[in-house]
Amino acid sequence: MEFTTPSPPAQGFNALYGLEILESSEESVRAQVAVRDEIKQPMGLVHGGIYASIAEAITSMATAVAVIPAGGMAMGLSNQTSFLRPISEGTVHAQATRVHRGRTTWVWDVEFTDDAGKRCAMTRMTIAVRPLPLAQKPPG
Repeated sequence: MEFTTPSPPAQGFNALYGLEILESSEESVRAQVAVRDEIKQPMGLVHGGIYASIAEAITSMATAVAVIPAGGMAMGLSNQTSFLRPISEGTVHAQATRVHRGRTTWVWDVEFTDDAGKRCAMTRMTIAVRPLPLAQKPPG
């Protein structure tokens, strides 16, 4: 298992909510998001969409890095998140572990913890692997 550390700064939507990738490989990804008012829902808790966004972003990215060289692309197919306890301050920590690497789908489990290491949410993420359109295929 080869890790790359750190990744380039997040772009687009991932930059808006503050995603930071700490480590990444084809089998595991570790990331975090600092809690701030902009990512909280009205009751002061981290919005559930943040957890789903983190899970989709980190698992899609890790899958894409592995399949793009062979002419593939990766995109979210299913995102099921269960919320166990809220986070309202500090940092949302995410650890994704690949549980299946298929020809057309990869499946990941993502565990979210707070600064005390308590499990706060879990996501089962399925990533679709499809051929890149011909115009986008890597040379070679």
